[in-house]
Amino acid sequence: MAGLNAAGAEPVRLAENQIWRLPGRVIVRIAQSGQATAAAREVRVARWLAQQGVPAVRLIDVEQPVQAQGRPVTFWKELPPQEHGSPRDVAYLLRQLHALPVPDIELGYLNPFVRVTERLEAATTISDDDRAWLRGLHRDLAAAWADRPAGLPDRAVHGDAWPGNLVRAGGEPLMMDLERFSVGPPEWDLVSTAVRAKTTGAATSKEYAEFCEAYGFDVTEWEGYPILAGARELRMTTYAAQHAASNPEWADQAQYRIDCLRGRSGPRPWSWKGIL
Repeated sequence: MAGLNAAGAEPVRLAENQIWRLPGRVIVRIAQSGQATAAAREVRVARWLAQQGVPAVRLIDVEQPVQAQGRPVTFWKELPPQEHGSPRDVAYLLRQLHALPVPDIELGYLNPFVRVTERLEAATTISDDDRAWLRGLHRDLAAAWADRPAGLPDRAVHGDAWPGNLVRAGGEPLMMDLERFSVGPPEWDLVSTAVRAKTTGAATSKEYAEFCEAYGFDVTEWEGYPILAGARELRMTTYAAQHAASNPEWADQAQYRIDCLRGRSGPRPWSWKGIL
């Protein structure tokens, strides 16, 4: 449908979304069924970022997205070798993004609880009691989100701004995985790094201080921080719980994250492993 030859396709990452490499330095991203709207938004965002000169993944010049067996597919220029971005890299990219006016394209408003319900339904390895507790936490956080304190003016936000999505490629920082772009509070993007420092210990105090210095704002000092941090922790926990259903190596980590949230494993920071 896109006019590209799939012969010689190689898998790059097979998770919630499938990533494949084609000859000619083309990357194919196959999203899950039901994600057509998100894929179309991702294409619009990539074109807007290119127009604004923001360092980000770039599209192949074909008509896209296409639908294949109910799954939306997009096509991208392959990046040079990449590594996770540093907290400074993340701050550098977010500061550029949040300085832009809200674009005149349909992005939708941020939903910090996207796919939480579906992930809990798919989490077959956790107990009914833990599932019920997580659903209650979801309800409480959603109510708090709806009544959150005022903060920074709404902007276009990346939506999943962790160092695996804001990377260093060919020696330069750039954004990738644009599917969660929306309009919303910039604090949501900043909370990802704050949670890595304050909740999971994946970032050191020094790295977090460098992040705040580079961006010019410390989101943990905002009174709405616990709400957004709680939403991020819930998403990270339900992600692990969903994957434990089909990947047994995730089972212990999923249960540990639940135990942490339920107060069974002491105070933050916790030693969460895997996707952070």
